[in-house]
Amino acid sequence: MTSAQQLSEKQKKYLRGLAHGRDPIILIGTSGLSPGVAKEFDLALGAHELVKVKARVGDRDERDNILAELAKQSGSALVQRIGNVGVFYRPHKDKPKIILPAD
Repeated sequence: MTSAQQLSEKQKKYLRGLAHGRDPIILIGTSGLSPGVAKEFDLALGAHELVKVKARVGDRDERDNILAELAKQSGSALVQRIGNVGVFYRPHKDKPKIILPAD
């Protein structure tokens, strides 16, 4: 199985397609990343594997830092970032719901 951090471009493209119709389920406000948000994000990844996050923070650098920190803390891969929205993927340890295409 591919680690969440080592996704091929083909796999990222597949995940972007799956995420296209989904709405963000985690919203990060101007106060930034809090322990509560990080915990909810981890729970959402465990339940859904593929999660959209909307970060409403000041500038691009701060937003990139928050999204990178989320990926690092959760062990997930940042599949895509467009504007305020990031898409994250982490396969379920026991029963993956999303089957990734082969490289």
